[in-house]
Amino acid sequence: MINLVRIALTRPYTFVVAAVLILIVGPLAALRTPVDIFPEIRIPVIAVVWSYTGLPPDEMSGRVMLNFQRALTTTVNDIEHIEGTSYTGVGIVKVFFQPGTDIRTANAQVTAIAQTVLRQMPPNITPPLILNFNASTVPIIQIALAGKGMTEQAVFDIAINTVRTPLVTVQGAAIPFPFGGKFRQIQIDLDPAAMQARGLSANDVANALASQNLLTPAGTQKIGNFEYAIQLNNAPKDFNALGDVPVFAKDGAVVYLRDVAQVRDGNPPQQNVVHVDGSRSVLLAVLKNGATSTLSIIEGIKEKVIELRKVLPENVSLQLLGDQSLFVEGAVSGVAVEAVIAAVLTSLMILLFLGSWRSTVIIAVSIPLAILGSIALLAAFGETLNIMTLGGLALAVGILVDDATVTIENINWHLEQGKDVETAIMDGARQIVTPAFVSLLCICIVFVPMFFLEGVAGFLFVPMAEAVMFAMVCSFLLSRTLVPTMANYLLKTHAAHGHDKPATRNPLVLFQRGFEARFESFRGVYRDLLAMALASRKTFIAGFMAFVLASFALAPMLGRNFFPTVDAGLILMHARAPVGTRVEESANQFAGIQKAIREIIPSREIAAMVDNIGMPVSGINLTYNNTGVIGPQDGDIQIKLGEGHGPTAEYVKELRRQLPERFPGFTFSFLPADIITQILNFGAPSPIDIQVRTSDLAAGFEHANRILARIRTIPGIVDARIQQARNAPVFAVDIDRTRAQYVGLTTRDVTNSLVVNLAGSGQVAPTYWLNPANGITYNIVMQTPQYRLDSLASLNNLPIMAPAATSLQVLGGFADIRRDVGNAVVSQYDLQNMVQVYAGVQGRDLGAVAADVRKVIAELAPQASPRIRAVKVQGQVKTMESAFSGLLFGLLGAIVLIYLLIVVNFQSWSDPFVIITALPAALAGIVWILFATDTTLSVPALTGAIMCMGVATANSVLVISFARERLAELGDATAAALDAGFVRFRPVLMTALAMIIGMTPMALGLGEGGEQNAPLGRAVIGGLLALTMSVAFVAEVFVVPAIIMMAPTVKAPRRASIRSSPRFCRNSTIAGPKRQPRSAARNGIQAYSAMAFRSKWRTVVR
Repeated sequence: MINLVRIALTRPYTFVVAAVLILIVGPLAALRTPVDIFPEIRIPVIAVVWSYTGLPPDEMSGRVMLNFQRALTTTVNDIEHIEGTSYTGVGIVKVFFQPGTDIRTANAQVTAIAQTVLRQMPPNITPPLILNFNASTVPIIQIALAGKGMTEQAVFDIAINTVRTPLVTVQGAAIPFPFGGKFRQIQIDLDPAAMQARGLSANDVANALASQNLLTPAGTQKIGNFEYAIQLNNAPKDFNALGDVPVFAKDGAVVYLRDVAQVRDGNPPQQNVVHVDGSRSVLLAVLKNGATSTLSIIEGIKEKVIELRKVLPENVSLQLLGDQSLFVEGAVSGVAVEAVIAAVLTSLMILLFLGSWRSTVIIAVSIPLAILGSIALLAAFGETLNIMTLGGLALAVGILVDDATVTIENINWHLEQGKDVETAIMDGARQIVTPAFVSLLCICIVFVPMFFLEGVAGFLFVPMAEAVMFAMVCSFLLSRTLVPTMANYLLKTHAAHGHDKPATRNPLVLFQRGFEARFESFRGVYRDLLAMALASRKTFIAGFMAFVLASFALAPMLGRNFFPTVDAGLILMHARAPVGTRVEESANQFAGIQKAIREIIPSREIAAMVDNIGMPVSGINLTYNNTGVIGPQDGDIQIKLGEGHGPTAEYVKELRRQLPERFPGFTFSFLPADIITQILNFGAPSPIDIQVRTSDLAAGFEHANRILARIRTIPGIVDARIQQARNAPVFAVDIDRTRAQYVGLTTRDVTNSLVVNLAGSGQVAPTYWLNPANGITYNIVMQTPQYRLDSLASLNNLPIMAPAATSLQVLGGFADIRRDVGNAVVSQYDLQNMVQVYAGVQGRDLGAVAADVRKVIAELAPQASPRIRAVKVQGQVKTMESAFSGLLFGLLGAIVLIYLLIVVNFQSWSDPFVIITALPAALAGIVWILFATDTTLSVPALTGAIMCMGVATANSVLVISFARERLAELGDATAAALDAGFVRFRPVLMTALAMIIGMTPMALGLGEGGEQNAPLGRAVIGGLLALTMSVAFVAEVFVVPAIIMMAPTVKAPRRASIRSSPRFCRNSTIAGPKRQPRSAARNGIQAYSAMAFRSKWRTVVR
């Protein structure tokens, strides 16, 4: 390192060029690095989507889902857990893998077993879709399409075939099928009366269509010198020609398809309705997938939309909704602005204390260079710029000045001894290079435990730790290279300054001198108080310990939350009508709900309102959906508040109160709306997810209802509901097989006829039509229109026919139809059936509510059926508790590592323990400031506590080491302690103030998303205040000297340090003899502490 300093002096342009390169590479890295709200949470998840049109949830669960999940456990490695959900016609299996799993191998294994089990599945089942996603796969923007004078299926067709196709080429964008509208297909509407009159069944018509609409090539023929392709009219070019397909012929009479059905450009029965500000629309959701920046994805989407508007019909409108880039950009830029403000304020504070603009310029230049160097290293390690990494850089600003300040101040001291500039630079660097490195380790070592965090917390806070550590390393290197280079040009030889100062009219100089005078008065008051504390040290120590213990008594009152709540001006509400409500009726009810919302929230404050009612057309949408939709009775309402809106939480509270009163029978819940909470919830619709895992669903629902009734009485619980439903209305058709056999029918014949009539022929007898105009292939689906089957009588009269049947039969002739209920959705966790109780939190912290929930579960455990396998609390609660335990372990680990590092430096086991005993004061200060600012204990606050340990220890070492040296020189412990506290007061205060001022912008939590890192800044400020400035919280410089007096293990070092020189002692109570400085390598942090800050500071602005 000394060689670096020598090179900096002999070849100054080398490091000037290096600084220029940092100024070039740093901004380029910042521009090219993805910008996002959070680091990528790389928890690998594979979703497998099975579909079988019309299959009830119970059948989907038993015949498809459980078979596949069992097969997964035999051939797929590193599974953490498996979740399965069965809806009507759709089944979704989510396979969560262990951290570090190779997702490519996992994909290959899942795909292989999915193809293998197809033979065990129901006949004609569609092969599954296999998707990859993670916690960051959340909606970031939506595109609403509407067409004047166009049918909904035409708008849907444009959305899926014209708009969606170019959008998926945007890197990082995942776009499922459109929501709302009607899925376009060639619809053949059967007429049951006409079929019955001609003795035909739906199965007969479906078989005739399959035999008349073929996609089989005929081959070629060679004649003469040419080879001719044979083209048959086995598939009509115009879908209307399907009506001319003969279905049945007898005695010269031919029955055509048009005689028993109507062919039209239609759609299946609509199950999904979307309104944008009250108008029917089709909605395309764009989700973030992978590590691509949210901002770049949205920018790419907007560019594609501009291009699409040029080619779409004039009567088709595109509207962008829910643009999360505004929030992300505001949050990230807010953190960056906080860092800039912190750097400026810190530089001004340094100028105030040093009184030298030359020294301040050198120190201030090192701050942005260290930040840019850290950004370049983050980019090299594949990290993104987000509120966590930028928060780490803002956190580091207050510490970055330390290395440069130490270097400059030591150089200035040597200049005051009459040395020339180069000699002063070399001598100063030689004294502090090794202890400065030890100090670097002391600051960085507190972040080491963060690298052992697991789950979401690990992915969030490891990048923050990297940002701080990279910035510290860059600062250390700059202090050995660029700072000496600049010092060689800017600093001048000067004599030591005495008390006599030349007269001046410079207002800055006068202000700085006034500050010096007032500070000396303040330090005099401190000296008197310190003397009183030392005179009655036993009483003081007892009072200090009592204060710390009393402060910790406030900790339970703080409450616990995973992350602070963010007011992004977004509300996402889920509403559920009585289970089984048809989608048309649900849409009518939702129109009334939206009207009520506009009465509760002033219309002028609502920028946009979108509802999404019912089940989407594809299981892909359900895979990405995290709102808990299970059927046509469910719907979501998204509300975007305009500029200048009132507090979002107050509106949500009012909606919770009024909507259930206005719409009895509906269940309302408010879901994570902003991108931050959606990512932290990892797909869960509520922060509290109580899972009742059981082998008997009836027993599971019974116990879940007991839990639901009890937790609704817990203060702070809102939106409590059971996700699954067992009361879906069902018509059970009981076939009398004997009677059916008499008339020549089998169960297969009856089933195939019912499938074609009710669910459509698309699953059991798929056939397609190619539109030659646009090259798109559409399904041809045969089905009886729902309006023709509007009563039980019409269902009883459905014609059933088979080749072996003696005559045309009707369903009611051999089957009984009765009302029943069934499951609307079936869920599994690791192949066990599961009933989930969801709940939210309002007006109380999540930790306290979760504790009460666990008490309720424990109290109800004796009442649970033996078939209840387990009752677990999952969701954000589990993630929070895992993060808290990891960070608390990290806090203890940081203290242990610091202790061991100081043991190595002091070569003593007892002396470092004295330093560690000061850390409870920092924790007490953190508790007090969180309590005073009404801030709950959260993951960012715990991170701030860990950060505070490193800084607090460095300050403690500063005083301890000086007191040890004074004790060795004076032999009087009281005088040594008083001298250490008085002399070291200014440098300790300056170090703490730099950090406090640097954290102030973050602690205020201003701007978009500023609430996220505000607890971090407040925790650091509170801890440092407790250790340095606040008399009420017992400043460190009061506490440590008093502890020294009580600790008999403090021993004199073998050799005195440079601090014993008259320069260091001239303001002390007792001046010792002049001694030579000892080796920096032998003294470690002690020598570094000596050089860190001098007791006399520059008072003339140079």
